Amino acid sequence: MNRKRRTKDLLLTILIWAFSLSGAVFLIWMLISVISKGLPGINLELITSEYNLYKGRTGILPMIAGTLILIFSTLVITVPIGVCAAIYLTEYAKQGLLVRTIRIATESLSGIPSIIYGLFGFIFFKNSLGLGFSVLSGALTLSIMVLPLVVRTTEEALKSVDPGYREASLALGASRLYTTCRVVLPCAIPGILTAVILSMGRVIGETAAVIFTAGSVPKIPRLGRFLTSSIRTLSVHLYVVALEEADFTGAYATAAILIVIIAVLNFTAKRIVRRI
Repeated sequence: MNRKRRTKDLLLTILIWAFSLSGAVFLIWMLISVISKGLPGINLELITSEYNLYKGRTGILPMIAGTLILIFSTLVITVPIGVCAAIYLTEYAKQGLLVRTIRIATESLSGIPSIIYGLFGFIFFKNSLGLGFSVLSGALTLSIMVLPLVVRTTEEALKSVDPGYREASLALGASRLYTTCRVVLPCAIPGILTAVILSMGRVIGETAAVIFTAGSVPKIPRLGRFLTSSIRTLSVHLYVVALEEADFTGAYATAAILIVIIAVLNFTAKRIVRRI
């Protein structure tokens, strides 16, 4: 019996390793393929100039700025709300029907297609609240979209903290709030960072929800009005260039730059957490 069980465990381990290795190889091959096709179209003028087809300009500087602005705005809204909600559900709320209902609703929100969020943002934020096609409309819509991800990931990070830390802090006379903020949260930072990185990835890759809320204007918003200005992100620009303009050289170049930006943001986030 033990020999059969060990054989099954060995086969399962080999199968898991085989799937993981094949997935990693496929991912690396896909990234190399996209970057290799995009490199010939990347130059300094593409990155630093503005976009205007009537004047023959195909630069993506406004799209890079729009992507970074939308990411920052979404995270500023989502991370505090998501972390506080996860702290309440994990540390304070009684585990009963209400908490189970909230978790079911959160998991259900994660499975809704992004186009539905886009239509909701178009109806509510753009039309009902009068925000128009703007960064604020897009950030609020994307915040609702990635909030379940932040809440669930942060919850798992808080649950993974050793209960002995909480007990030791409370035994020394610390309040529950002090224990949560100074003992539990620092231990859960890697998990919270994972939620932030996954949120950034989803915000960067969204197209439908952004078009319906933030619009598709290829201009850098003014500093004093960037929350009320319409923008175009790199993913939206990639869609426009590939399908509407049929410029696949520019599409591959945009995709390669998008991959580089994602890698730089992830690396920077990890470095910041290590410093902290």
